[in-house]
Amino acid sequence: MLEHSEEGALGLVLNRPTTLRVRDAVPEPLSSLTAEDEVIHSGGPVQPEAVILLADYLMPEEASTLVVHTVGIVDPRTPEEGLPTMLRRARAFGGYAGWGAGQLEGEIAEGAWIDVEAEPDDVFATDHDGLWRRVVARKGGAFALIALMPDDPALN
Repeated sequence: MLEHSEEGALGLVLNRPTTLRVRDAVPEPLSSLTAEDEVIHSGGPVQPEAVILLADYLMPEEASTLVVHTVGIVDPRTPEEGLPTMLRRARAFGGYAGWGAGQLEGEIAEGAWIDVEAEPDDVFATDHDGLWRRVVARKGGAFALIALMPDDPALN
C-alpha cells in the first residue's frame, strides 16, 4: 500500500513481472537505478503506462515518500544530480491498484483481504509464485495453514 486516506487508496501488486525490460521503457537516469536486467513489474490495472519506481534507500530521508521501513518512492521529477546514489536496490512498476473512498475498507470488512505488515524484501522478491504464501504465513495462526494449502484445494 503506497497511500491510504479518506479519499481512497493506492497500492501495487508485487509479484507480477512482465517481459519488458526497465532499460527499454524507462528513460535515463531513472532506468540506471535498477539492475541491468530488471524488468517492469505490473503494479495493477490503473494507468499501466505510468511507472512507479520504488527503492530501498541507505538514507531513507532521500525518498520522496517512505512506504515501508527504508523503501520509498523515487520522485521522477528529481534532477539527475539529486537522484539517490545510495540505494540497495530498486524496482519499477507499471500501473497501480486503486480504490475509491471507503472501497478498500469495505473489502477488508467483507474479508476480501488479509492484512499483513509489509517488509522491504516483499517489494523486491524474486520468487514471485511463493511471495503470497510467505506473506500469509508470516501472519501466523490459521493463516499459516492457509499458506500451506495447494493451489487447488481439491488436491488437499
